[in-house]
Amino acid sequence: MTGSADRYWFDTLLRMTFTFTSAGESHGPQLTTIVTGMPAGVALDRDRINRDLARRQHGYGRGGRMKIEQDEVEIAGGVRGGETLGSPIAIVIRNRDFENWRGAMDPWSLDEAETHKRRVHAPRPGHVDLPGGMKYDRRDLRDILERASARETASRVAAGAMAKELLRAFDIDIRSGVVSVGAAGDPEYSPTWDELMNVDDESPLRAVNRQHEPHMVEEVDKAREAGETLGGTIVVAARNVPLGLGSYVQWTEKLDGRIAQAIMSIHAVKAVAIGEGVAASRKIGSEVHDAIYRDEERGYHRTTNRAGGLEGGVTNGQHVVVRAFMKPISTLRRGLPSIDIETKETHRSQWERSDVTAVPACGVVCEAMLAVVLAAAMREKFGGDSLREMKRNYDGYLEQVRAF
Repeated sequence: MTGSADRYWFDTLLRMTFTFTSAGESHGPQLTTIVTGMPAGVALDRDRINRDLARRQHGYGRGGRMKIEQDEVEIAGGVRGGETLGSPIAIVIRNRDFENWRGAMDPWSLDEAETHKRRVHAPRPGHVDLPGGMKYDRRDLRDILERASARETASRVAAGAMAKELLRAFDIDIRSGVVSVGAAGDPEYSPTWDELMNVDDESPLRAVNRQHEPHMVEEVDKAREAGETLGGTIVVAARNVPLGLGSYVQWTEKLDGRIAQAIMSIHAVKAVAIGEGVAASRKIGSEVHDAIYRDEERGYHRTTNRAGGLEGGVTNGQHVVVRAFMKPISTLRRGLPSIDIETKETHRSQWERSDVTAVPACGVVCEAMLAVVLAAAMREKFGGDSLREMKRNYDGYLEQVRAF
């Protein structure tokens, strides 16, 4: 390896001891996910993992695709008898809709008429259709949107569910809730952990404040009637995160930066805040920072958590709190002004079956990505080939922290 760039990526690979890689297209045969860095001896709960996949599909304003797919994980490697082996975990999620798209999406043989019917030639503003087609030199923009589709988030939720199983072994829990959809709700509201725990996953929009939910539903209905789409705001938090994850010594190791990157990588998320985030920029210092106290019973502690559980890129023992801001989905039924890339003439952007909003589902994906980052940080900090070894290291570290 030569050069600082090569060294950076080499160091990153060494550092990211829990990670995943996914493959597959929205209407292809399946999604495939490879999870690496899971220690041996972690008990997996299949129902719990599949429940997260079902939560991702739920929500008022979702499109017809959710009526076709019934996502469940198939484990093809790395697990025996419901327990991890320490080797890479191979996960498969079948795309039931592939049978309706085989003529246009089969990996080996395409039907010319079906391919022509499904051809995408008028890119959607706000999506990666046009820059992706130009970058990869693909004249049928379906080659771009199939991978860029939010269907890919099913892979993230599956990998995140694995990360949650590891975190659960250390009593770390993650929850999310919606605080605004369109103009309804309050995007700056800071829910307590108990409020996030009480979010009803079966409610239309997984709203933190149930009094706001009817207004959110009205917003979705109005957008649907107008051929529009809606975004919103999600709060996701992790409880019982130990002090000392992440580091301040290099920019690549700051955990808040890594969390922000993971959340920003989610489809349609355009802004991320940790703790009070943007609101803190409008206040004076004494109204923003969390005073430190100490007593014999609790040791060092805070009475506020405006920092969102992170100071200088390092967890401080409080809840990690992240706010994600999701823009409206790019696929509008009424379309927007665009260009036909073949004729170079004005054309409305193309539309196919899509959601009016996916804000509730985005919250579940945010949980998954936060879980992946925290699992990686836990593995970096405590190592171990097995869960028992990792726990011994964890327990010894906690003794050191308590004695400080």
